[in-house]
Amino acid sequence: MSDRLSKMEYVAAFSGDKRAEALKHALDIRKFEIDLYWKRAAYFWTFIGATFAGYGAVQVAAVPFRTDLSVFLSCLGLVFAFGWFCVNKGSKQWQENWENHVDLLEDDVIGPLYKIVVRRPDPIGLKQNIGRWIAGPEPFSVSRINQIISLFVTVLWLFLLWRSLPVFSVSAPINWEYLLIIGATFLSCAGFLTVGKTELGAYRHVARRRQSEIDPPG
Repeated sequence: MSDRLSKMEYVAAFSGDKRAEALKHALDIRKFEIDLYWKRAAYFWTFIGATFAGYGAVQVAAVPFRTDLSVFLSCLGLVFAFGWFCVNKGSKQWQENWENHVDLLEDDVIGPLYKIVVRRPDPIGLKQNIGRWIAGPEPFSVSRINQIISLFVTVLWLFLLWRSLPVFSVSAPINWEYLLIIGATFLSCAGFLTVGKTELGAYRHVARRRQSEIDPPG
């Protein structure tokens, strides 16, 4: 594992002129992470929406292999939805990383700008409370709401997968195709939670230099 820094070691790592430069980079990378967050959300919504449309079309159309297509699309939607949920959590982790850097670096450079939250005063009376509830601001986390939505979509695809499977019967033969695709689906989701995580331990790199020469005229 990588070494854990104390507060003094962190401050010493960004001492002097490096502090202002580090804050500038932290602010830029934070904005970049937020931009990537919504691009990733649009990417997953595109695939999930297309899968929903395909699933709905299969349900209303008299197509052959309807059950097979329903199971396949449900598994596909489940992988995309759970992948989106995990990507949201990963994006949130890196966004918070750079926000925490800003919190720790900003005091001596620009003051506690990001740590001081300026809000409206609390509403007084029924009229103000109703107005605040209908049209006023609230400290909701947009990224957390997005995570809840992605989790809901994951649960919805699980339900659709369950509904798509034929009625279970002890006497019925095992459908190995369904078992294989469902097993691959849950194996992929398990992979997101295990090998899909960023390595936080120490790294050892190997560097090699290519040889590049010009042949002498012969």
